[in-house]
Amino acid sequence: MATHFYTASSIDGFIATDQHSLDWLLKQDIDEEGPMSYAGFEKTIGALAMGASTYEWVMRHEEGRWGYEQPTWVFAHRPLELPAGADIRAAQGDVAAVHSEMVAAAGGKDLWVVGGGDLAGQFADAGLLDEVWVQYAPVTLGSGAPLLPRALDLELLEVARNRNFMCGRYRVLHG
Repeated sequence: MATHFYTASSIDGFIATDQHSLDWLLKQDIDEEGPMSYAGFEKTIGALAMGASTYEWVMRHEEGRWGYEQPTWVFAHRPLELPAGADIRAAQGDVAAVHSEMVAAAGGKDLWVVGGGDLAGQFADAGLLDEVWVQYAPVTLGSGAPLLPRALDLELLEVARNRNFMCGRYRVLHG
């Protein structure tokens, strides 16, 4: 079992615009079944951790429909409206306190920190982030939500090209 931060980034290191938009990403050319793609990655995931801004963007983009089957913990400092019938749990505070619940719910599969560089950084700070996967899009944003607002040492494990994306998978070096 491993905890992954799987995300896309502009080449200047932002995962969303200042308005928390991912519209810049959705117009990029990627092979959905290609190297290091979401389709293959998602099959290995048993539970998700998500930041509030990412959650709200997903709900707006999907018009209120929840598209994940895995149990999901949404970390927020404010009340959020959760869709009925979805396995979504509100969380706040220390990620380490929730991590063991996520591991138990994942049924032997991996965990995914979905969006939110700061949330991924909190998992890293607690020594709970194992890998970082980044699909770099051929665009610059100039500002926005940073990829990972932490100092981390990483080891490159894999690199691939998926159409216009440069993809890298890194191990987080602890210690």
